[in-house]
Amino acid sequence: MQYLYHKEAGTPTLTLKGDEYKYIFKVRRHKLDELIPIRNLIDQNIYFYKIVYLNRQEANLVLQESRELVIKANRELNIGWCVIEAKNIERTLPTLNELGVNSITFIYCKRSQKNFRLDFKRLNKILINSSQQCGRSELMELKALDSLDEFLDSYPDSYMLNFSENRVSDNLDNINSIVVGCEGGFSKDEVELFDKSKIVGFNTPLILKSQSAVCSVASKILI
Repeated sequence: MQYLYHKEAGTPTLTLKGDEYKYIFKVRRHKLDELIPIRNLIDQNIYFYKIVYLNRQEANLVLQESRELVIKANRELNIGWCVIEAKNIERTLPTLNELGVNSITFIYCKRSQKNFRLDFKRLNKILINSSQQCGRSELMELKALDSLDEFLDSYPDSYMLNFSENRVSDNLDNINSIVVGCEGGFSKDEVELFDKSKIVGFNTPLILKSQSAVCSVASKILI
């Protein structure tokens, strides 16, 4: 754990209860008078709190110091990800968070199953747990849109990951936003929304699942 998340980090005192308490004292085995690094994932500060009181159910902490500490990827990448089954998104999200993806917009593309509904409260909890482990200092932005056209209104310079002889690796410096399809890929109409120069692919004859493709393209661009 690089730090503990607490929405009120930055206030002079904090009280830890419930899951936060269990994690710090049952799992991490912290003790009285120790310092704990805490972030609120809103500002870029890390706050150090001293444990001044501890019983079997809660602990009181007092702020000792704070400093700005920005931990993020060296460049920005925004991903449009056509919606797939929620459990596969949840399994993949920590990896994308560790890689440093700036934002993910989930898109209900033409071949996305419309009955797949995303629990953003659950997804944000997954991101918080991942960020505590990898050290990331701000929360990834998540949102959903009903069509690829809407995504392109926000990110008009986006690339599309699809079957193409135009390789991702040859366009790394230009890609700040990219769309990844769901199982079954993109419809003809969706492909036609992109100029051919902005449709890129991998140098492989293998067919990747959507979650494999999104991790692969993020890795190539960010690290």
